[in-house]
Amino acid sequence: MSGRKETVLDLAKFVDKGVQVKLTGGRQVTGTLKGYDQLLNLVLDEAVEFLRDPDDPLKTTDQTRQLGLIVCRGTAVMLVSPTDGTDEIANPFIQPDGA
Repeated sequence: MSGRKETVLDLAKFVDKGVQVKLTGGRQVTGTLKGYDQLLNLVLDEAVEFLRDPDDPLKTTDQTRQLGLIVCRGTAVMLVSPTDGTDEIANPFIQPDGA
């Protein structure tokens, strides 16, 4: 048995790589993961926030805001995913008009 505790989320493989982070309240940022701790506090460099739609705060728009170097508090982090290897696709569950 090793002295190191196994964690469910191993972020070490994402250090110095692009990640997308979704936060509570609907905010979404992308950036380069520079560091993290056991409480899931994240340090992102060259961070970009995707601004939300003023009519529907749960939807993001194509507008962005450059943030630079930021710290995402672990209690606010809901999702961390790599930006490499992910593509946006059309929603297959939307019914075409007239159906």
